[in-house]
Amino acid sequence: MSLVLDAAAQDLLFREARTANTFTDEPVTDEQIQAIYELVKFGPTAFNQSPLRVTLVRSPEARERLVKHMAEGNQAKTSTAPLVAILSADNEFHEELPALLPHFPQAKDLFFGERPVREQAAGLNAALQAAYFIVGIRAAGLAAGPMTGLDFAGVQKEFLDDDHTPLMVVNIGKPGEDAWFPRSPRLSYDEVITTV
Repeated sequence: MSLVLDAAAQDLLFREARTANTFTDEPVTDEQIQAIYELVKFGPTAFNQSPLRVTLVRSPEARERLVKHMAEGNQAKTSTAPLVAILSADNEFHEELPALLPHFPQAKDLFFGERPVREQAAGLNAALQAAYFIVGIRAAGLAAGPMTGLDFAGVQKEFLDDDHTPLMVVNIGKPGEDAWFPRSPRLSYDEVITTV
């Protein structure tokens, strides 16, 4: 076996893990989310940026406000998931760089002084962190249902501000009945990997 991670963990994180479409009503606790974050915060990003922001939608009122911005096919899933998270990119992430990159604090102004550069960096690195977050949800024995079928401008206006760009909404919980669509194909090694 070429991987150090045991087969059960590989299945939990990747081979058997799927995007969930239904969930049980078992709650997802703040302690579970904190444990997930405390694990995935160590995933690599450029310049140790940490632009990902997570807005947990717990109250019925907030859930109702979010559902109206979801695509029709995602509304029922978002209405019934035990927990829903809005993942966004903080375009002012550079303000934290002196603390996060103490050996090179000047990176804040040297590389990220202009807003368009920050937005591009925040989008890429927050997307990396979002992927880590999804894998972390799986590591906690939960299922994730990430979705980009939503009114991004509406979600931003309803829940965020001009400095935060929504990336996706993720339903979180224990998978329910008929939670999975059939697994879609993946590209083979030879279709993806090139050696030069």
